[in-house]
Amino acid sequence: MIILLFLIIHWYLSLFGQTFFLHRYGAHKMFTMNKFWEKYFYLFTWITQGSSYLNARAYAILHRMHHAYSDTEKDPHTPHFFKDAYTMMMHTRKIYNDVLNKRVVIEDKFDRNFPEYPGIDKIADNGYMRLLFALGYITFYIVFATQWWMFLFLPIHFFMGPIQGAIVNWSGHKYGYRNFNGSDKSKNSLFWDFFLLGELFQNNHHHAGSKPNFATKWFEFDPTYPIIWVFNKIGIIRLTR
Repeated sequence: MIILLFLIIHWYLSLFGQTFFLHRYGAHKMFTMNKFWEKYFYLFTWITQGSSYLNARAYAILHRMHHAYSDTEKDPHTPHFFKDAYTMMMHTRKIYNDVLNKRVVIEDKFDRNFPEYPGIDKIADNGYMRLLFALGYITFYIVFATQWWMFLFLPIHFFMGPIQGAIVNWSGHKYGYRNFNGSDKSKNSLFWDFFLLGELFQNNHHHAGSKPNFATKWFEFDPTYPIIWVFNKIGIIRLTR
């Protein structure tokens, strides 16, 4: 029970960092926040992602490219040119590393206006720090796991950020229904979206990329938006019109 609870808590905290901070704030600037809260959520995202930490600059650039070139050959992570999700992930990983290490020239419209803390990244993106987080997960399992098969969950902890991204980009552009017609193949996956905190409303999001609530129809619900609404009301963020 403790292992399952740990997996669920880690999954949703990590996912919240990705959808709230990296995606809706870092890539789209759907809201603003002061430097204190920006650094707080930067650290929050690093700690919750741990060994699978995603750099905010590289994430923002790839995601902006994804919107600009959605489901074309220039899209860094469309599922429509790959035989499986793993192959797509490896392709995305290569582009991510090229952007992260500044081995490619990025269009100016993508490479600006995102949170960037090189001092934090120097520690968070270090291989030894990733290994330390991984050892922490292993130690927790050694202490609390009661069955051998529970250790099979460990790879999810190790690669949580990329796994969440792969599910969204694969499923969100292959399976589900469409509320809006467009040039890409984005879709909404209603019943599975609860596990991705709104990220699987891809068709809605691609139709209105700056809208902080990914739900559109009366029967849809974006679990992250009520948190954004509360944060706006109490002054942690300010929604951008």
